[in-house]
Amino acid sequence: MNGNYETAKEGGFISSVGHDRAPKESLVLPGLANGSAEMKGTDASLGLVTSKSSVVTQTIEEVGPSLGLEGAKEDMVMEDVHTSKGDGNELEDLKCMYEHEGDWNNEEEDKDWDPDENVEVLVEWFCINCTDSNSEDESHCKQCGEHRNSGILKRGFLASIYLPENVTESRIEPGATEDKPFLPSPPLWTSQTEPSSTAICSDERMLLHSEVRIKSHPHPERPDRLRAIMGGFDAAGLLSGRCCSIPSREATLAEMESVHSRLHVEAIEASSLRDVSSFGRDTYANSHSALAARLAAGICIDLTAAILKGQVLNGFALVRPPGHHALHATAMGFCLHNNAALAAKAALTAGAKKVMIVDWDVHHGNGTQEIFDDDSSVLYISLHRHQGGLFYPGTGAATEVGFGNGEGYSVNIPWPCGGIGDEDYIFAFLNVVLPIAEQFAPDITIISAGFDAAKGDPLGGCQVTPLGYAYMTQMLYLLMKGKLLVVLEGGYNLRSISASATAVLKVLLGESPGDVPKDYPPTYAGLVAVLEACHVQARFWTIDPMSTLKMRMQLTAAEAKFKGKHGMRQVIRGPVWWRWGRKRIVYDHCFDTSGPR
Repeated sequence: MNGNYETAKEGGFISSVGHDRAPKESLVLPGLANGSAEMKGTDASLGLVTSKSSVVTQTIEEVGPSLGLEGAKEDMVMEDVHTSKGDGNELEDLKCMYEHEGDWNNEEEDKDWDPDENVEVLVEWFCINCTDSNSEDESHCKQCGEHRNSGILKRGFLASIYLPENVTESRIEPGATEDKPFLPSPPLWTSQTEPSSTAICSDERMLLHSEVRIKSHPHPERPDRLRAIMGGFDAAGLLSGRCCSIPSREATLAEMESVHSRLHVEAIEASSLRDVSSFGRDTYANSHSALAARLAAGICIDLTAAILKGQVLNGFALVRPPGHHALHATAMGFCLHNNAALAAKAALTAGAKKVMIVDWDVHHGNGTQEIFDDDSSVLYISLHRHQGGLFYPGTGAATEVGFGNGEGYSVNIPWPCGGIGDEDYIFAFLNVVLPIAEQFAPDITIISAGFDAAKGDPLGGCQVTPLGYAYMTQMLYLLMKGKLLVVLEGGYNLRSISASATAVLKVLLGESPGDVPKDYPPTYAGLVAVLEACHVQARFWTIDPMSTLKMRMQLTAAEAKFKGKHGMRQVIRGPVWWRWGRKRIVYDHCFDTSGPR
């Protein structure tokens, strides 16, 4: 890693040693993420400051020419973006976060990755699957059970979890290393390719987007995600003759500005001038990240065009960095450019009248929703963990429906807790997603396919299985007659994302997982979330009143069963401030309010 660390060959150790050269200064690009900034005379989003714990003054003359700002001489004063920790009172911290929904400067799930801390920690080895740290004498990860020398990067989920890879029998491409293989790839599309084919597109240059300085814990959004997925595709025999690929290219400035502001694009490009940059507390960049982001955007745009032209039936964009958190003028949540939004814009430009984006990433796609909030030509549907605004990024309540011409074209199904599984997602699809999608009748559907709701993911905390993802894909496949673009978003357990992505690809190739079980009973939390979404969306779409009545009866029966089983003396309470906020309905449904106080 550019000489910053030495990696021991034996056992995959990473040891904390001195730098063999002074690293370049770390960049923070404010205005593109949550962080405090005070500026004099110009826009904060163009500031480039070194990441230090003191106030830094820098003249825009130093960076102006590279951003097209020749002649600007005003000074920029940037405050330290390091957010102070809370006082340890967990309840008060939760109240504070809820009352300021969407303001996520102190992001709990990424607290182990802080670009402002230059701390070197001696660790034995990090699990290649889940990134958990383990002691030297352990051969398997104590968190997920993965063998420390697992072959998951070459075979994906088909690699043995318990045994080390047999290196002598593995296929190593020329120029690759045993532990970091090249990405396998299907044959290129030609004019003789069947129009019913599935295109899979990626680019090895996106692997260059990685941490230069590893902190106390590896960042979850890492290059190995692509390796594990493509390794699983290859090991499952899905790349040989069953798929094609299209040449990758970088998105143009004009294409990126169809979704993002000029200042946003220029600030992302400025990261290529330094070895280490950061956009807020959670999103890293290095000198290759801008290129990776342009490639990810270009791949999604060209796959969309190929589908609409009838060159291929559908496509899977294996891209990173992910995109659905990237706002019009803000990079955040591991995301630089909004790949799904760029694909949707490209579809409209190519002649599509209506585009649907279904986002099943465990986190709400606040960036995608913001970009199309007032646009009736794009229907955005998101199923995500919300917890009353306490789960990152805090947006995505059922009452967020868009505004202006786009009112009713943002559909949010917010899970009130973790542990949500297949039965809840299928129930939401049958009662909300498909009925609204059929009325909207899109020309193409884009899936923001984050796999961090999968069982085993270190950030999501949900229980969706590969079969669950296959069922969701099949329902959309049948609705769209196969015309789907799947865009990779999140997902940080390599075995989970490899198995889930393979299940999705098989459906794109025409393999059915079987009939979708329509009598799957949802959990209590899932039932509450779907009922709330139906109640809100009934203002804009036709929601079957009998289905809603049935859900209400199910809810009443579940409440009665709970009371009968546990008795009135045991009263479960939710966060008390929900009773006076906009989550009052959810509080009343989820928690018994009739018992003694």
